[in-house]
Amino acid sequence: MASVPWPRVAVVGAGAVGGYFGGMLARAGARVTLIGRPAHVEVWTRDGLFLDSLHFQERVAVTASTDIAAAADADLVLFCVKSLDTETTAHQLAPHVGGDALIVSLQNGVDNVEHIRTATALDPIAAVVYVASSMPAPGRIKHAGRGDLLIGDLPGRAGPPREATIARVSSLFEAAGVPCRVSPDIQADLWTKLITNVGLNGISAVVHSTYGDVVAIPESRQTIRTLVNECVAVARAGGVSLPENDFAAMVLQFAERVGPVFSSTAQDLERGKPTEIDALNGFVVRRGAELGVPTPVNQSIVAFVRLLEARS
Repeated sequence: MASVPWPRVAVVGAGAVGGYFGGMLARAGARVTLIGRPAHVEVWTRDGLFLDSLHFQERVAVTASTDIAAAADADLVLFCVKSLDTETTAHQLAPHVGGDALIVSLQNGVDNVEHIRTATALDPIAAVVYVASSMPAPGRIKHAGRGDLLIGDLPGRAGPPREATIARVSSLFEAAGVPCRVSPDIQADLWTKLITNVGLNGISAVVHSTYGDVVAIPESRQTIRTLVNECVAVARAGGVSLPENDFAAMVLQFAERVGPVFSSTAQDLERGKPTEIDALNGFVVRRGAELGVPTPVNQSIVAFVRLLEARS
C-alpha cells in the first residue's frame, strides 16, 4: 500500500457511512479529514477514529473538523450527508473545493447527484453503498456487515466521459480493502437499492421492528411486496433499465438474511432525528405522480412516518 499515490481525502458528513469508508482509506495510508459533529470531532482529534470492524479493531489517525472549509485542499471528497441536507451542504462546499477535486456521493436515494449538480457547479460521481455500520459512541465506528461500493456516472451528464477517472477512484478504494466495482448502469443499481429501502425502511420505522420481524407474518410480507411493486412500476415508467427480476422476493430474502437489524429510518425516529423518507418512499410518490403511476401504499408509509416525526 505504500506505493499507492494516495489523494488527500475529505469526508463531508462523517457519520456511520462516511466514517467507515474514510476510516478505511486513512487506515491504508491516505490523508483523511473527517468533517462532522463536534462530539465526534473532539474524540477524533484527541484519540483518532476507532474502527470496530468485522475483521479488525484498530485506532486510525485522522484529521477532523466541524468546518466544511477543511475540505479546501482535498483531491477526493466523500459526500455523505443525509439526503435532506444535500443542496444546503453542496452550496457550503462549492466555494472550498477546486475544479479538479473529485466528489463521490455516498448517499441514500437516486437523485442526490442531480440535486448537487442543479445547486452548484460540482460534478459528483454516483455511488451505491452497501454497508451495515453505526456509531455506538463518539468517535467510534461499528462495522457489522458488507462494506462495498458501486460507482459510475449517471445518464445525461454534460461533461466528457471520465471512465479513467472513475476507474482510478475504484482502484483507490480497492487498495484500501473496500470492494468497489465500476457499474455499467449506475442508475439501475441506484434504483435497485432504492427498491430495497422503499420496501423495508419505512415499515420497519412505523412499527419499530427489525427487518426480520417485518417479514415474519404474511400480511406484512404482502405490504412489502406492494411497496416494492409500486417502486418498480415507477422506475420502469421513467425509463430505468431494470432487469427482469422478482424484486419483491429479493427484498424479502434480504430482510430474512439480515434479521435483527432496525432500518436507518427507524433509528432516526428513535433518536428524534429527521428521517430520509422524502428521498425514499416520498421520492417514489412524487415521481409516480409525475408519471401517472399510482403509489397509494408508499403514500401511506410516508404519512405514517411523518406523523411519527411530528410526535418525536
